Amino acid sequence: MSSENPQTNASNAVVKQKKNDVGEILFRTAMPFMAMFAALIIGAIVLLILKVNPFEAYSAIFVGVFGSVSGFTQSLVKATPLLLVGLGICIAFRASVINIGAEGQIILGALGATSWALFFKTWPAWALIPTTLLASFLSGALWGFIPGILKAKFKVNEILSTVMLNAIALQLMNLLVRGPLIDQAGVAAGTYLAQSEKLPEAAWLARLVPQTLLNVGTIIAVVLAVVVYIFLWRTTIGFRIRAVGLNPDASRYSGINVPFYQALSLTLAGGLAGIAGAVEVMGVHHRLLEGITSGYGFSGIVAALFGGLHPLGLIPASWLFGSLLVGADKMQRAVQVPSALIDVLLGLVVLFVVGSSYLSKIWAARRLVATSKNTGGTK
Repeated sequence: MSSENPQTNASNAVVKQKKNDVGEILFRTAMPFMAMFAALIIGAIVLLILKVNPFEAYSAIFVGVFGSVSGFTQSLVKATPLLLVGLGICIAFRASVINIGAEGQIILGALGATSWALFFKTWPAWALIPTTLLASFLSGALWGFIPGILKAKFKVNEILSTVMLNAIALQLMNLLVRGPLIDQAGVAAGTYLAQSEKLPEAAWLARLVPQTLLNVGTIIAVVLAVVVYIFLWRTTIGFRIRAVGLNPDASRYSGINVPFYQALSLTLAGGLAGIAGAVEVMGVHHRLLEGITSGYGFSGIVAALFGGLHPLGLIPASWLFGSLLVGADKMQRAVQVPSALIDVLLGLVVLFVVGSSYLSKIWAARRLVATSKNTGGTK
């Protein structure tokens, strides 16, 4: 009568678990891409209904991004604020709080950068650029701190407070850009454009490719992605933020001040979004304009989800969505589709990516239950 070797059983269990882990990683990695493919399929059906050739439309997207140096660099320009906003979203989501206020935080960052650079316009570049970026970070952080402290002290839902602060920031910008910050040269010419005076050249971010809008802000964003990764996974504060997000009750029981770290995460998220506003002002437009956010505050959430809420995964994810924004404009001009269709396509991507994230969580939970049952049944 033969009996199974316990060591062999244990070894087989370890090998099986490793295979399951690899399968889970591959599944989670593939899900966002499968979601985007599904969104493009439905988008193709919509294009067919509109009597537009989907292959021609999607090839226009590809050509718009890779067909010229201008298109490729523009995709990186679009990706930069998405990356910065997404980094803040990663920090907030890791602490189990939802930051919908990046639009307002971008505006506050742009206001802070513009005001500082114009007030200290005589400073040299080596002093003006870093202090202007710092001013934008602090301005955005302030706009993130408000919903953070409201949640920490009064249990105010951060979704509602951040959305309301978006509206306040927009009206504040409209007031300032038509009043104290309005370009006096435009007033003298009788145009009264809703824009600020041009920033001094000492505050401009250097262009990386001549005759394009690609600037040093892209490098700053990538460096900050690495910094955020180190912060979240290699520091005590980052560990506590992630612990709060994984299980607030267990974190509270272990002595972690849950409201403090949730407020801190919203503050840091606001600061990073504020830097996005500064990069738009200092590196792209060189002045504050109406509509400077361009919807980056909401698109950054999708990019963060697509990147798996991981700072390093967000780098290619933000570039992908930046490419979609550039390619979508090219598609609209090439096949003459309504501009609303572009929003539909991006909305489908959002819907499917968020849905894939939800399915990934369900799949991971089922795998965990199955693994625990197998472990419990092994003698």
